[in-house]
Amino acid sequence: MAPDAYAALATRNKVEQFLNAACTGNLDLFKKLAAQLDDGKGLAGTVADVKDANKRGALHFAAREGRTEVCKYLLEELKLDVDAKDEDGETPLLHAARQGHTVTAKYLLDHGADPAIPSDLGATALHHSAGIGDIELLRFLLSKGVDIDSQSDAGTPLIWAAGHGQHDAVKVLLEHHANPNAETDDNITPLLSAVAAGSLACLELLIQAGARVNIIAGGATPLHIAADIGSPEIINCLLKAGADPNVTDEDGQKAIQVAAARGNRGAVEILFPLTSPIQSVPEWTIDGIIEHMQSEMGKQQGDKVETTLSKQDIPQVSPEARRKQQKQKNQEGDVAFKARTLIWLDAKACRALVQIASKGMLPGGAALRYCWHNKELVNAFRFSSNTCSFRV
Repeated sequence: MAPDAYAALATRNKVEQFLNAACTGNLDLFKKLAAQLDDGKGLAGTVADVKDANKRGALHFAAREGRTEVCKYLLEELKLDVDAKDEDGETPLLHAARQGHTVTAKYLLDHGADPAIPSDLGATALHHSAGIGDIELLRFLLSKGVDIDSQSDAGTPLIWAAGHGQHDAVKVLLEHHANPNAETDDNITPLLSAVAAGSLACLELLIQAGARVNIIAGGATPLHIAADIGSPEIINCLLKAGADPNVTDEDGQKAIQVAAARGNRGAVEILFPLTSPIQSVPEWTIDGIIEHMQSEMGKQQGDKVETTLSKQDIPQVSPEARRKQQKQKNQEGDVAFKARTLIWLDAKACRALVQIASKGMLPGGAALRYCWHNKELVNAFRFSSNTCSFRV
């Protein structure tokens, strides 16, 4: 290896050790490595310039790990920019807030951090504190006069709190007059988020605050989502608040059909006496609609298997082998097939939540529930909670 290559590798290793020292809070080692990296700019200039491939510096990593003493050294002695942004437009405050490091976040705020600065996705410290249920930081941020209804790509702080099932955060936000009917660009509201998260407690608070129960996002209502989940408590809560069981989704299906297709008998029993008969269902009984919807699922799955086989140009096999193959696919692909068949929400309704590259990546159905169960991808939970990783 050429001398220059050795030198570059040595510097790279030292940078990794330097940033790791910020992560672990080893202030003595951090100072030692900073001095070794100083090429004449002075400690402040050197430390400010050392960043990983995502443009995250020592202050970002120290904040992310809750290393308040390191933050104190960087801000009070080296006078670093408290609002420095990384490649995603995230400040140290956002990193601290997202990980629930309340003490560190409050320290940054007390030393000039701007709580209103959003990431490139529009998320502020208030969004993150609401999403993880950090009530102390949430109240502290609200005392600073931040915009309680600020919009991110995934909605307002109330939508984040409801979507994460953070009952106490929802309560605090509503007490501070957060809009219970705020919508994302795709019409997702706090109430719809609470239903998708399966949070009865959040749902009840939102209804008490005047949240609308018959809103439609991506072609489906909260009742469709509740029927998909199969929660009797949530279904009853929505019905009591005026949810209409006869509203159809974008595929012409009522909530009872959603429940029946999922095999959620309890939900079907609740919805049956409130739902007008559906002409396409031959036998209008609880068992009849469940059998009909399960049969329709089977037919569509069979079509899917045949289409897949023809597209792959698979050689013909014996009828017995084909039956066995289809039976196996029916068993193994049940969950995936239901996601295809039960089209409650168009994938566009949560593109801000999972950053789906194209509308077809999630085949139409059950998209909102998928999104809320994978919201960390969107909310920029890019680090493991137990490790401090970076690319130099």
